[in-house]
Amino acid sequence: MIGKNITNLRRQRGYSLSELADLASISKSYLSSIERNISKNPSIHIIEKIAKILKVDLITLLKTGTELDNHLLTEEDWDEFLKDLKELGIKKDRLEHYKTLIEFIKWQNEQTIQERDVLL
Repeated sequence: MIGKNITNLRRQRGYSLSELADLASISKSYLSSIERNISKNPSIHIIEKIAKILKVDLITLLKTGTELDNHLLTEEDWDEFLKDLKELGIKKDRLEHYKTLIEFIKWQNEQTIQERDVLL
């Protein structure tokens, strides 16, 4: 799964296989073998380097399925989100108040996905 995650994130970020390999200081063939899950146990050092370049945390690369989709925010995404909250006048001490609403929306979305899966 880690290979698929790296491939998807690399493409989302607009990197070619060669570009990401160069930035991570690894060979293109080694990165390709990781992405194709041929090299199933890359070192944590290599994965950390790739995660840093892709601007995600290590956990994101280890996520599976929809779990990954829910975790694709980069540091820049979080910065933008926090900036938007600030512009809306939402202060840090009020975030707990909004947490319940966010959890409800998340639950509602999960229910919709489960209903859709049942229909398929």
